[in-house]
Amino acid sequence: MAAPLVRIEGLTVAFDGAPAVRGVDLAVHPGEAVGIVGESGSGKSVTWLAALRLLPAKAAVAGRVLLDGRDLLALPLPEVEAVRGGRIGMIFQDPASALNPVLRIRRQLGEVLARHRGLSGAAIAAEARRLLDLVGIPDAARRLDSYPHEMSGGQNQRVMIAMAIAGQPDLLVADEPTTALDVTIQAQILDLLAALRRELGMALVLISHDLGVVAETCDRVAVMYAGRVVEMGPAEPLFDAPRHPYTRGLLDALPTLDAAERLVAIPGVVPDPRAMPPGCAFAPRCAHAAPVCLGAEPALRATLPGRWSACARPDLDLAAPPPRPPATPAPAAEAVA
Repeated sequence: MAAPLVRIEGLTVAFDGAPAVRGVDLAVHPGEAVGIVGESGSGKSVTWLAALRLLPAKAAVAGRVLLDGRDLLALPLPEVEAVRGGRIGMIFQDPASALNPVLRIRRQLGEVLARHRGLSGAAIAAEARRLLDLVGIPDAARRLDSYPHEMSGGQNQRVMIAMAIAGQPDLLVADEPTTALDVTIQAQILDLLAALRRELGMALVLISHDLGVVAETCDRVAVMYAGRVVEMGPAEPLFDAPRHPYTRGLLDALPTLDAAERLVAIPGVVPDPRAMPPGCAFAPRCAHAAPVCLGAEPALRATLPGRWSACARPDLDLAAPPPRPPATPAPAAEAVA
């Protein structure tokens, strides 16, 4: 495999002393699609916001984020700003808050094209229209003069994608790009991202809590829990035969086509970062927890070729899901006398 395009090494993030990311190591290679999954609070978005130095000043960030051998965390801020939107584009979770409500789409796209492509005048207008056509917005010439509030949620998401690819990035980071959209528009956005990746030859990092979306879109998956990567590997083998109980729990919680079966939820919640449990952070919620899990926190180790897991019990057989409990039948209506 080619050398990584971006390599994250030992990344840690803390807010007021509370650890949000605890030693993440991750590499993204040219042209590949990497999915990052986990519950809310697992550190998925914070990892990449920290990598691009988009967190507030109170965040304590350490580690290395290497792009072409340069550490983005150590570079002067003007050099990092040239990378953001240029070499690395990002689609934020909520386009309604990421877009400026008082500026027309033409102005917002134009700023990216002027800064990262050096365009001006008629060239900006022509390229902005081409980008809106590329992301599937009808009547692009007229839409350039629209404000964000005059467009639907799906159209605003497409504008965000257009802005993210305007600088011709080598890597596109999509942070929950379909969360606020209905199912039909979600499918269109995911198809669009896949088509753009093929056409432009860029790498993709897809941050999502939707395992189905990641399974269909990504080549490789990193599962995060409590600020750490707990399992990583190629998408199909990882979903077919998970090696970490947390991954197994996420898969078991997915709904099936059989409406008569109940979902198998993971008990409890993600631990408070200010009061992490001893040993494995997932142990209090894990059905397979044993005394060994309460010792030192397990490191992320290779278990199979291309597979890594951070479990103190690597011998566990997690390939088969547990039997699902039957749905509780509704009580029969009482006869009316």
